Amino acid sequence: MIWDLLSPLYDLFETAYNGKCFKGIAEEIKNHVDKDDVVLECACGTGLLTLPMAQKCKELIATDYSDGMLKQTQKKIGGYSNTKIQKASILDIPFEDNRFDVVVAANVIHLLDDPGKALAEMKRVCKPGGKLIIPTYVNKESKNSMVAAKLLSMLGVDFKRQFSLDSYKEFFANHNVEVKEYHVVEGRMPCAFAIIVAP
Repeated sequence: MIWDLLSPLYDLFETAYNGKCFKGIAEEIKNHVDKDDVVLECACGTGLLTLPMAQKCKELIATDYSDGMLKQTQKKIGGYSNTKIQKASILDIPFEDNRFDVVVAANVIHLLDDPGKALAEMKRVCKPGGKLIIPTYVNKESKNSMVAAKLLSMLGVDFKRQFSLDSYKEFFANHNVEVKEYHVVEGRMPCAFAIIVAP
């Protein structure tokens, strides 16, 4: 699996290539997680966002379908008793309905064959009135913002779609998902946040 192969190197991209944006993403995530929240993180990757959430929330389950990514996450959160990792797909989340106060899926919807199913699964496991937080890297017109996506594609990452801010908003509208607010964290490759209140 390509993500198993990339897992030891992925943090380098986040911190070296897009470090300013990553720091902003981590701060933005923490702003939406409270100390009493039970949180599910889907597609946690190497745990770069798992750690700041673990430092704040009551309970966190971090999931990914890549064993290599989960191994990297475990290294980061090993000292946190409120956090556990579990292998799982965002397209078939193995938890009961209305379980979590917050559900996070960062930088994954552009990789999915069926992102609508992922949205439905996230809504299913989120408590009514809870939050879905879906940060996604977006491309600007500048060549610089496209470099990372092109490099990852050359390494074998299969991007099903790439978003601009407008097409990101259109994606949610097309899936009948009402987004409460959008934020953009600037960087070499900016990241747009969609904050959704679960019905």
